[in-house]
Amino acid sequence: MAEHWYKNALIYCLDVKTFADGNGDGIGDFIGLRNKLQYLAGFNIDCVWLQPFFPSPMRDNGYDITDYYNVDPRFGTLGDFVEFSRTARDKGLRVMIDLVVNHTSVDHPWFQAARRDPKSPYRDYYVWSDTQPEDAAEGTVFPGEQNTTWTWDREAKAYYFHRFYPHQAELNIANPAVRREIEKITGYWLQLGVTGFRIDALPFLIELKNLPTEGQTDPHDYLRELRHHAQTLCGDVCLMAEANLPPEEVPDYFGDGDKIHMSFNFWLNQHLFLALARGEATPVREAWEQLPPLPGLCQWNNFLRSHDEADFGRLTDAQREEVFRAFGPEPDMQLYERGVRRRLAPMLGNDRRKLELAHSLLLTLPGTPVLRYGDEIGMGDDLTLPHREAVRTPMQWSAQPNAGFSAAAREALVLPVIDEGEYGYERVNVEQQRHDAESLLNWLERMLRRRKECPAIGLGDCAFFDSGAKEVLAHRCVHENIAVIAVHNFSARRIALRLPVLAEGIEGACVHDILAGRRDDLRDDGRYDIELPPYGYRWFMVGADGASVTLC
Repeated sequence: MAEHWYKNALIYCLDVKTFADGNGDGIGDFIGLRNKLQYLAGFNIDCVWLQPFFPSPMRDNGYDITDYYNVDPRFGTLGDFVEFSRTARDKGLRVMIDLVVNHTSVDHPWFQAARRDPKSPYRDYYVWSDTQPEDAAEGTVFPGEQNTTWTWDREAKAYYFHRFYPHQAELNIANPAVRREIEKITGYWLQLGVTGFRIDALPFLIELKNLPTEGQTDPHDYLRELRHHAQTLCGDVCLMAEANLPPEEVPDYFGDGDKIHMSFNFWLNQHLFLALARGEATPVREAWEQLPPLPGLCQWNNFLRSHDEADFGRLTDAQREEVFRAFGPEPDMQLYERGVRRRLAPMLGNDRRKLELAHSLLLTLPGTPVLRYGDEIGMGDDLTLPHREAVRTPMQWSAQPNAGFSAAAREALVLPVIDEGEYGYERVNVEQQRHDAESLLNWLERMLRRRKECPAIGLGDCAFFDSGAKEVLAHRCVHENIAVIAVHNFSARRIALRLPVLAEGIEGACVHDILAGRRDDLRDDGRYDIELPPYGYRWFMVGADGASVTLC
């Protein structure tokens, strides 16, 4: 099972520069992060996913890299990273890092060599054209900020391709030398203690980018090549993809279980927010049923929010407007005509019932949960900051100055902390919530523990079934003759239900209410009567051979 740890892990995403400052310069670093590992271990996390920490001009939050084999000096040294990695391992935590190889910064030595000399071996590391392609205005990722994907370079006397910003030149995946370089990068960090990679912008990485396709193999095949390389070096490695996919494209990325291990379930995430906006469960169930089944050892990543805007680009125009009205009604809350630049708590009106419902769904929907730093305490956003920076403010550790994030002067902070209103750090912080048994932090810590005690959710065969009410989502995960059933009420009304609890191969005279810690009898017909309060949720477990499972 160690080789498939990702199937039932709890992953916590953070940005080193905004998590904890260990040297007092106003910027988070590996010293500060290492000092907070006990917090993460105590929070029942299995894996820490780090956003880019490599040397970078920081024009795009570190996703514009100039050196794949080092740590940005602002965050520490390679030695600091190794010490962090060792400490994480000692505390039972795995480390996953971002693999950002769709593009490099134009300041990267590879690009600088490529632009200076057309005969340089690095020239073909990138994608060039003597003339601007006719479709240069199409396929931009940032509408309103980009008007082309091809930019003229005076020194190279040619256009270069960039799916993202002009300062992020696209790497040419069709070049075998580039593929070998990616393998060297992964091998390097695996040797330093990493056991997973979140592959940034995967669909763009493997596209052929206006290159001649004659004689080219299917670019998806490279995923099999990368998987084989990484798993040869580290048997329990995990490749986690950022791939915002429609259902029909899913099989190309997972293959027969020999390509990527996991992928973020954007399709389900966007329909989950549609369901929350409507107050009914139907969009979630329909979205799940539209997805193809995954190979046995593959997995979805479920998430609520990320470091970017909440992307609703896969919804119809009408559906997206519903979500905007519910969660981002003001123009400054929206971004790129497709998303909402808000954190989870403000999106849900800081309603504790809805926050619990959303996290309960995250923990029970089929897949591996990914939590975003700060959401465990209900952090807010700062809409005065530009674009995606609104949801990237420093972690709020205490009511001390700068939220306990840094001892530096306020003006030296990498980003300002939220210091006023209902989300200000004096009201919302880890220290205060740790001492409150009923806080969101302590509630979620208990929920993560319960999730660990229910391996059927991550490992089992899951299916949705009719709850008898359109507002209620009910699904069952079965593994080794154990069934875990989760029921969620998306509405503001109290609902009574009679649920068909038993399934084929599952027998029992009673059910164990996992969250309440009690046993209840079933009706003679194998059904179970429950009542859900507004935005309520319940988890149940039933064992085989008449033995209902009891948790300690």
